[in-house]
Amino acid sequence: MMSSGLRPDKFAFPFALKSCAGLADVQTGKQIHLHVVCCGCGGDLHVNAALVDMYAKCGLVDAARLVFDAMPDRDLVSWTAMISGYAHNGSNTETLEFFNVMRSSGLKPSRVGLLSALLACGRLGALRKGEWLHGYVIQTGFETDILVVTAVIDMYAKCGNLDLAKCLFDQTTGKDVVCWSAMVAHYGIHGLASQAIGVFTEMVNAGVKPNQVTFTSLLSACSHSGLLEEGQRYFDSMNKEYGVTPQLNHHACMVDLLGRAGKLLEAEQLIQTMPVQPDSSIWGSLLGASRIYGKIDLAERVADRIFELNPTQSGYYVLLSNIYATKSRWKDVERVRQLMVGRGVNKVQGFSLIEYNNQVHKFGSEDRSHPQSENIYSYLQELTGRMRQMGYVPLMDFALHDVEDEMKEVALCYHSERLAIAFGLINLPAGTPIRVTKNLRICGDCHNAIKFISKIENRTIIVRDINRFHHFQDGTCSCGDYW
Repeated sequence: MMSSGLRPDKFAFPFALKSCAGLADVQTGKQIHLHVVCCGCGGDLHVNAALVDMYAKCGLVDAARLVFDAMPDRDLVSWTAMISGYAHNGSNTETLEFFNVMRSSGLKPSRVGLLSALLACGRLGALRKGEWLHGYVIQTGFETDILVVTAVIDMYAKCGNLDLAKCLFDQTTGKDVVCWSAMVAHYGIHGLASQAIGVFTEMVNAGVKPNQVTFTSLLSACSHSGLLEEGQRYFDSMNKEYGVTPQLNHHACMVDLLGRAGKLLEAEQLIQTMPVQPDSSIWGSLLGASRIYGKIDLAERVADRIFELNPTQSGYYVLLSNIYATKSRWKDVERVRQLMVGRGVNKVQGFSLIEYNNQVHKFGSEDRSHPQSENIYSYLQELTGRMRQMGYVPLMDFALHDVEDEMKEVALCYHSERLAIAFGLINLPAGTPIRVTKNLRICGDCHNAIKFISKIENRTIIVRDINRFHHFQDGTCSCGDYW
């Protein structure tokens, strides 16, 4: 159309921008934005909403916000585009803030807006906000929308309240494959593989055919609980009984399952013989298993393959560095760090989140920026002394620094999850469960320490890390130290 000399109008631009969003083609999107300005359509409500959506889906949420702020008028579509854009880019706090501002403006949220807000609550572990949203779902008549109900179930489970998730799941009629699969997945990440298998069996008996997502959730549940035989049986049944062809993610679950069970040779053989081309995540599962069992030769070989496939993913460099550190091979640790620097790879900073007084508080390792830091650090020092009296011994390997043991112990004591837990113990009433969300895998020493803390303080402590949930109670963890 452009080459024929015709000028696009306000009806053509939204469709072109939607295509750019679908392709994540921000360069073409920027060119179209220029044409929007040149053609005098910069004030059109629908064109601007499409620009917001395009920039957000292309990962430029700040550019989307600039367009949104400059809009002379905003309707539900434009607000929803900004809210879902924040959610799409993992800006969860901003998602909830914008959702609240939109409501204050008198607009009733759409389904997409509600889904985005519920997703943000789940990611933040913001249970109280999520409970309020559940009430709002009922108030606004969305409680019959199976997709919204599934999102509420997902939110409760991700906030660590599996009982509420299951209660709502049981009350829901007309459950589709997405809803069933979500419940299988949630039991899995909470380490309850038997219940996950039970829900899967109920689903099949109800006449709902499982899909690829269902089997990913089921195999992952078996992996988290070490159910090797069951996982192998369900993997073999996918195509034979249900007509579902195993894809890359299903093979990844099997590699993870074999690796966690110590069958590293079988896991490597599966990768080499699988019918689909393995990616870095599959090799990454084997690298993680190499760390568990201290197989440095295998770890080095696997890491070479990973760095060929994905040279920019920081987690794999950190994992290899940690493997070297546990063996005190500090020169190799430094070599990996220099490799990261040379390739421009930045380590993801760990943090932990905890909800209190309708706000989500964020802590980093050895973080002293919180207003209550002095009390938190003092509390942890006193708590560590009581832990030692009960037999706690720091696992120095997880400090991962070539320094004296005394300095290692200090570093371990102030990991982000412990700061968040101490904050919760100080502020939340006695008997209230402590719920913490961590963006990385919980370290072995913190896992050990939190078991002691749960017994000393007589508290249920629920920690969700990047892989799964850990429910600590009376000195034990639901994972059985298998994670």
